[in-house]
Amino acid sequence: MRYAIVSETYPPEINGVALTVQGLEQGLRARGHEVGLIRPRQDDDGAGQPHEHLVRGAPLPRYPGLRLGLPATRALQRLWQRARPDAVYVATEGPLGWSALRAARRLGIAVATGFHTRFDEYMRDYGVGFLTPIALGWMRRFHNGADATLVPTRELMEFLQAQGFDNVVRLPRAVDTALFDPQRRDAALRTQWGADDQTLVAIYVGRIAAEKNLDLAVRAFRALQQVRPQARFVWVGDGPARARLQQENPGFVFCGMQRGEELARHFASGDLFVFPSLSETFGNVTLEALSSGVPTVAFDYGAAREYLRDGIHGAAVAAGDEAAFVDACARIAGDDLSRSAMRMATRQAVAGLRPEQVAADFDALLQQLVRARRGEAALIESSTPEREAS
Repeated sequence: MRYAIVSETYPPEINGVALTVQGLEQGLRARGHEVGLIRPRQDDDGAGQPHEHLVRGAPLPRYPGLRLGLPATRALQRLWQRARPDAVYVATEGPLGWSALRAARRLGIAVATGFHTRFDEYMRDYGVGFLTPIALGWMRRFHNGADATLVPTRELMEFLQAQGFDNVVRLPRAVDTALFDPQRRDAALRTQWGADDQTLVAIYVGRIAAEKNLDLAVRAFRALQQVRPQARFVWVGDGPARARLQQENPGFVFCGMQRGEELARHFASGDLFVFPSLSETFGNVTLEALSSGVPTVAFDYGAAREYLRDGIHGAAVAAGDEAAFVDACARIAGDDLSRSAMRMATRQAVAGLRPEQVAADFDALLQQLVRARRGEAALIESSTPEREAS
């Protein structure tokens, strides 16, 4: 099969969408398929890779380092007329994503979209909550233009179906358990953080921005300090809220962006993953924390609802119950015996999630769309003489 993947974010950019898209691309290629990647040109790209088609981009407001792809419908039509893919996967709803959707539909190519970002929730986080229904309507129009919309959880699938989204299909996520492993715990790294074996280290991994609800993480840590005064709070990631948090909390440890084995080492060296976000479609970092043997406190939705068992792997708190979130962090931090048992159990929660299976499921979904599209084309072709005769 020949597939095309369209995304407005891709590594070396670090975010959940970019890494998920890369995993899907690599998974399809490992299964023997030809995969073309269409994305905005990044600053250090040069000519790009042979399988890549780079388009013009523009900076994304409030997201330093990320770019929107500019409209490119005609260019994509020409590209796909020369080398027609069997199916297209569009991962992002920006101008490039809309262009790819239009081009695929005009050419009669099977197309799936991925619902990766809750832009409707972001409206509230950035103080324009009145735009929430408009954002949701905009996303519905985009995704309903595809043959299928892929989502990572049952919860999100049911929500979108209730909101009028058509053809919503669940594609579970996975985690690299060989990379994210408790054995990567590093005493030397903990020493750099000012922590020894007896020091509890709370850790946050992700974008440091308003939509992540990070003021709650700070409040939870301050409550945690009441039971563990020597505790340290380590932040892995970057974003527009970092400068303010760093200024207001000089005792926090900010490590910036980490990738690959370094990220895995940071995860495994923590003792409690504090994840207060309410704007995730999934939350890959939840799986990475569990795979790393780190008890997790998160709200009960997305990845946490799918895999985190309250009291066994940490705490799955009712969405929006901030007092319970704070209490859970303090309670788990103060109970060494319970936290140790959780650390032993967390990895089992994700042990069966294999990236190879996700790639196989993704491949099967795309091939199903291809067969359906070809069946429609054959039906139209067979009925044409009858219409002409009439």
